[in-house]
Amino acid sequence: MSARAAWRRVDGILLLDKPAGLSSNAALQQMRRLLRADKAGHTGSLDPLATGLLPLCFGEATKIAGLLLGARKAYETEALLGVTTTTDDAEGEVLERRELPALDDDAIRAALATLTGRIVQVPPVYSALKQDGEPLYRRARRGEVVAAAPREVEVQRLDLLARDGARLRLAVECGSGTYVRSLVRDLGQRLGCGAHVTALRRLWVEPFRAPRMHGLEELRRLAAESPAELDALLLPLEQGLVGYPQLRLDPAQAMRLRQGQVLDWPGAAGRHVALDAAGRAVALVEVDDGRLRALRGFNPAPGED
Repeated sequence: MSARAAWRRVDGILLLDKPAGLSSNAALQQMRRLLRADKAGHTGSLDPLATGLLPLCFGEATKIAGLLLGARKAYETEALLGVTTTTDDAEGEVLERRELPALDDDAIRAALATLTGRIVQVPPVYSALKQDGEPLYRRARRGEVVAAAPREVEVQRLDLLARDGARLRLAVECGSGTYVRSLVRDLGQRLGCGAHVTALRRLWVEPFRAPRMHGLEELRRLAAESPAELDALLLPLEQGLVGYPQLRLDPAQAMRLRQGQVLDWPGAAGRHVALDAAGRAVALVEVDDGRLRALRGFNPAPGED
């Protein structure tokens, strides 16, 4: 890599509108190269078929990627009844085609209701979940017999938005680890005809409930024409922590916390984000029994300490 294109420290969160046909990691690596960022990570995979919000974390913001991975998310998905596939979506091979039974919207809504709340779900075999250290999809592609372990997930919303014959448009709000493909597969089983996902779009990820997303074409253009404008699209990592109550530290307290010291803090217990006098995140902290401890510290940018 030339000196001009050398990696550099970049901090912040980019709200990418991932296009269809691209894996989440491929999208991340493209953005890392455009930003020349030395450290990057995403906040949970979207299937190649899926589009929509994929928060990408750079630099110090990678320290909160796991928090965003576990956040509540919302989707719109299209499902086709009467056809099952190997991947539970349109990218897989057709396993079976079945005639649709007589179904009205009320019957579909009743089946959807059984898939809301705390439910046990079997993830798709073609998924990034690991078994013996290897993603399930790799083993499945080799023709191995693979079984994904059932697990409990939470689905806050699963509504029928529209119907056109065998095609359904659904709204989904769910917690971490929920597979929309599995919800659609299980809906098809309950309706007695099978189903698979034909389109999927992620609308938001907490705390980014009304996100301004940026497409790859826009980002490539800015990287070529105005790198400073590209950098300006990065959100500060503090915006990924807005769900936590805030504590303000004076300069001496901020320095002590950055040095790993425990502070006396006779305040509300629980997890908070500690901010310095300028509003910059110092650490995600835990307050317990009048003591404040850093759980995850954030390094200031050069010249900010």
